Amino acid sequence: MFDILSILPGKKKLTPNDWRSFNAVCCGHRGHKADRRSRGGIKLDGHINFTYHCFNCGFKAKFVLGKRISSNIKQLLLWCGIDEMMIQKWSLESLQHKDLLDVTPVIKKIKSRIRFQTKKLPSGELLNPNNELHKKYIDYLHRRGINYNEYPFLVTPHERPITNRLANRIIIPYTHNNKIVGHISRFLDDRIPKYIKEQQTGYVFGYDFQKPEWSVCIVSEGIFDALSLNACALTHDDISPEQVEVLASLNKPIIYVPHQDKAGLASIDRALELDYQISLPNWEPEIKDINEAIVRYGRVATLLSILQSATRSLVKIQLKRMSLGKRI
Repeated sequence: MFDILSILPGKKKLTPNDWRSFNAVCCGHRGHKADRRSRGGIKLDGHINFTYHCFNCGFKAKFVLGKRISSNIKQLLLWCGIDEMMIQKWSLESLQHKDLLDVTPVIKKIKSRIRFQTKKLPSGELLNPNNELHKKYIDYLHRRGINYNEYPFLVTPHERPITNRLANRIIIPYTHNNKIVGHISRFLDDRIPKYIKEQQTGYVFGYDFQKPEWSVCIVSEGIFDALSLNACALTHDDISPEQVEVLASLNKPIIYVPHQDKAGLASIDRALELDYQISLPNWEPEIKDINEAIVRYGRVATLLSILQSATRSLVKIQLKRMSLGKRI
């Protein structure tokens, strides 16, 4: 499927209400002056569905995976230089995902009894693209397929490395219900451990990313898996009883995407006990997790591969696990 942000030309600025503004492509085609004031807007719902609105000429369009591409979306894509054959192909591909996305099990709504204490973050500077000392941190996130301005990362460029190893790290705040409850630091030097975290029992990173209208919740191990796909991260290769309770409070089916390594494959048994769907996409052998897949294939292709591979079939899961186990 297509990635609308890569198709639309020019720079896009993320606004506080989650719209991405840019020079609209529709105005000149509809008898108006060409937009030069970033009056076009795109709002994403997940990584595939989106709404387009031009605040200059009033043109609107909406795309929902599982439905045929509308006439307005078709017109928008044509204005972006996409040919009709490709648009027709994408429209058919969208329809093919209808059954995949119709996840309708009855989920009994529950509330988690787990409560997290508010915590203070370590000292650090909010990541700033205008600060030359922050460039290496932005470059690192870029290599991981993560936009630096989509999360409030902190960095420590001024700390002395000899004092308790506080220098050269990205600090990722932990939030739950929009309050700070801990953090994890990713160090950019070559020393071990790479990560140091303050994490309360039962905490699930990415809980606040989940939206009520999303039909499923994707869960994996790594913090960068979650950041790059708005998924949830356990931050270890097991699922604790407290984390089960927190995830259950989302009141939606869980798709568990284990890392494709020895520890990840071993964690599948626990996920099956919990009646989670398991997704083991057919990625290339060197791709072990969601974040690596996004760097290689992009967000949309990775998300679709996860949804297409999700299953509760023990036969399919065991066959795939055996196949992966042979190459580890």
